[in-house]
Amino acid sequence: MLTSATVFPFLGIATRGRIRQRWSRTLLRILGIELHISGAALIERGLLVANHVSWVDIFVINALTPAAFVSKADVREWPVIGWLSAVNETVFLRRGSRGHARVINDEIAECMANGRHVALFPEGTTTDGSHVLHFHAALLQPAILTGHPIQPVALRYRTPEGGFTRAAAYDGDVSLGQCIASIVGSRRIVVHLDVLPAIDTGTAHRREIARAAHAAITDRVAPEQTPAEALAA
Repeated sequence: MLTSATVFPFLGIATRGRIRQRWSRTLLRILGIELHISGAALIERGLLVANHVSWVDIFVINALTPAAFVSKADVREWPVIGWLSAVNETVFLRRGSRGHARVINDEIAECMANGRHVALFPEGTTTDGSHVLHFHAALLQPAILTGHPIQPVALRYRTPEGGFTRAAAYDGDVSLGQCIASIVGSRRIVVHLDVLPAIDTGTAHRREIARAAHAAITDRVAPEQTPAEALAA
């Protein structure tokens, strides 16, 4: 918090990003979470879309690459976390307002135009990590309008032996304190971050892109999941 308040205002975007990346990797180590990264080459700029399991997801992706995140607007009102999110380049989305959505789309497009990665969770909520919910295709629109690629990223939380674990899940009625206690109480958690091939946004409709991203992530997270509608709206 001290660094964010006193140092960040005087640093360039690239330097702030490197600091956030270092913070994220350090936090994962403190929590006993081992990060395994595999898959395709990361796009230089564009939209990263991932399945959503935990508050830890943000630090996992930032450990891969510094990114501006799209978050629901009420996070901005959370004590401490809301302020930290704001000063660390989070774009807050107020759902149900078309006018606000246009403003957010412009902010996201500007980030990508400046050579940044923007990350979002198109499910719009968290799961326990055992399946993938439908994707809200409207959230992909800024990348489509500006011609930037969309790259799916699959997150899988596993035990050291490779089995499924919901220890990091922040879903349902689980409180933040309970989630942290579950993580700390686990001997070790391994999070697999699979970077999947980028999807070109030049010709396809956003619904088709959402389906493709959903299918790619589901194939890694829950290959046995019955194919279902990949988007809403």
